[in-house]
Amino acid sequence: MQRFIRPTLWALAAALSLAPLAQAQGSEEKQPPRFQGEANVNEVLLDVLVTDAKGNVIVGLDKGDFVVKENGKPVDLTGVTFYSNRRFLEGSEVLKKKGIDIDRVPENRYFILFFDDQKNANADSPGLLSQEIEAGRRAREWVAKDLLANDYVAVVSYDYKLKIHQDFTRDRAALEQAVRDAVQAKDTETNWPSRIEKVTKEGGPSLLVSLPRGTDLRDKTGTIYDAIRQLADASRGITGRKNLILFTTGFGRITNFGQYLPDPRYYPPMMQALNAANVAAYSIDLVLPGTQHPLSNAMNQLADDTGGQYLFNFTNFLTPLKRVEQENNGYYLLSYQATHPGEKAGFQKVEIKATNPEFKVRVRQGYKYGAPDSASR
Repeated sequence: MQRFIRPTLWALAAALSLAPLAQAQGSEEKQPPRFQGEANVNEVLLDVLVTDAKGNVIVGLDKGDFVVKENGKPVDLTGVTFYSNRRFLEGSEVLKKKGIDIDRVPENRYFILFFDDQKNANADSPGLLSQEIEAGRRAREWVAKDLLANDYVAVVSYDYKLKIHQDFTRDRAALEQAVRDAVQAKDTETNWPSRIEKVTKEGGPSLLVSLPRGTDLRDKTGTIYDAIRQLADASRGITGRKNLILFTTGFGRITNFGQYLPDPRYYPPMMQALNAANVAAYSIDLVLPGTQHPLSNAMNQLADDTGGQYLFNFTNFLTPLKRVEQENNGYYLLSYQATHPGEKAGFQKVEIKATNPEFKVRVRQGYKYGAPDSASR
């Protein structure tokens, strides 16, 4: 199933032609020049998570339960479909009567465990090493006990380059070992063609097949922004919502006044790549509970811009992991048509709210349009 944008080009040509009758004096007026314009009409598809305050998925909503705006103006939804990782057997007929489409086949879920290795950069940070080790231990426990049969997980880490410890798999033993390697910042086999061949033979979703080969992966991931952007681009061919679970203390620019500012060189392209690939970022803070730090604002912004969540101040890393797993049990696919000038490309911000103020809505910030690669999944 295609996700997000499926652009189709409708050539909209308008010709204005005026031919007034000749004046009594016999003079003729010239016709004004013909005007021709072209516009892209995109079918926009937005994955939307709707939960209650406790993170439980809300089921049974329809078009009247959402308000969608572009540039402050409401748009008319053309469809609402509910997708879930489980079979909704009970109550499905009731939902159908309300005009809500239900996919009866459970959806695969995709999680990318991303360990931002900051031990060297934050050598003086109290308890950071123990926090990273504990995060890895709980992540292994989550993999062993909480994953469902249709869940795919990949494990990556970053120090000065992106490392793929495990491509998407359902193999719990392989994932547990990959988490150990990621926490220990072990180097991985370079992304050479021989490794790609092995992944291709096994089949299934893959990040490796779309990532740069060999030393190019190192050269193209000189910053964590680049690493996340490469992951997003590599996941675009995988249909469905992808969840980036980022264990970090945050990253970004801090002003002389101790305030966080998004880096204009790196943050916008990273965020737009995540949005275009339907990747939601869940930032899990490695800083000890109760500790105030300015980069928490960076983690919160990244999560908010991509439809994820910033998770902090917990005593057990299983708590945020289970929260992510729980709220991804189901989501709505909203569709509508949007028109943009045919000669332009850009990023369109979208505002989505539930008519019930008690519901929590998570959705990406917007979508790309006009560019040849703007189609997303």
